[in-house]
Amino acid sequence: MYTTSGASDVLTLTERPVPEPGPGEVRVAVRVSGVNPTDWKARAGTSPAREQVPNQDGSGVVDAVGAGVPAARVGERVWLWEAAWQRSEGTAQEYLVLPEQQAVPLPDRASFELGASIGIPAMTAHRALTLGADGPKRLAPGALAGRTVLVAGGAGAVGNAAIQLARWAGATVLTTVSGPAKAALATAAGAQHTVDYRAGDAAKAIRELAPDGVDLVVEVAPGSNAALDLAVLRTGGAVAFYADGSGPEVTLPVRELMVRNLRWHGILVYTMPAEAKLAAVTAISAALADGALRAGEEAGVPWHVYPLERTAEAHDAVQGGVVGKVLITL
Repeated sequence: MYTTSGASDVLTLTERPVPEPGPGEVRVAVRVSGVNPTDWKARAGTSPAREQVPNQDGSGVVDAVGAGVPAARVGERVWLWEAAWQRSEGTAQEYLVLPEQQAVPLPDRASFELGASIGIPAMTAHRALTLGADGPKRLAPGALAGRTVLVAGGAGAVGNAAIQLARWAGATVLTTVSGPAKAALATAAGAQHTVDYRAGDAAKAIRELAPDGVDLVVEVAPGSNAALDLAVLRTGGAVAFYADGSGPEVTLPVRELMVRNLRWHGILVYTMPAEAKLAAVTAISAALADGALRAGEEAGVPWHVYPLERTAEAHDAVQGGVVGKVLITL
């Protein structure tokens, strides 16, 4: 936990009483906590008003329920989402109380590591994939049939989830990567085509693969990739961007966007409409049940695992841009 903002050394391991669930809540014995970029950014930003336990994503087992929650949920394996959003209790702790809808059943064949890898990355990817022109509000098998999706940065956590969900929904998936190692990860995730943007004319390569243009770009670097996106989008296409690592500003040609009816959409899971969050959770659960969402190196997203007492190192690994998913085991 931490009580003031700053570098990862503000995190301390603290003993606290085991919490009791209130009405509509469940208590989860956390098995794995997932770390996302927004977790270290929140810690490094504004100091919390009270003690703050970090990390939004996780997985575990329901071990107690509050009033109004079916007793049958005790013993249920679950994955967790938005645990620390506008709350002081994140997943980097042994026992966590949160609203029952934020503890979602995890199929028996899905590992706790996979469960802790889902939340923010998969919900971001789902939102991006449903923002295309006439796109579905919720993904399902066939929902993106006949569409071509370009995933920028297919070796990242969101990129990996976008590839898997887009393939599950029936899209043709292209992805840009920075070299052979990341191309191998994107291919393991299910991308049909990879383009090394450092090896030549990426726009030409994408246009050869998608002569009519791509319908939707899932974009990690809108500032750097604006010209590329413009070059490969079809008329009526859209860009859904979820990060600003390429810079705080992007320049777009207004007239061209107008003439071609192109759209740029920003995404932050925490401020998404409630119905979009619930649609994402429903679709992600269906994809998990179908075995269409995987994780680990064989699925293109290597795990980097730390024990709870090394949470600071886990945060530093994410801040340092490690390729894969950083997890904390409890």
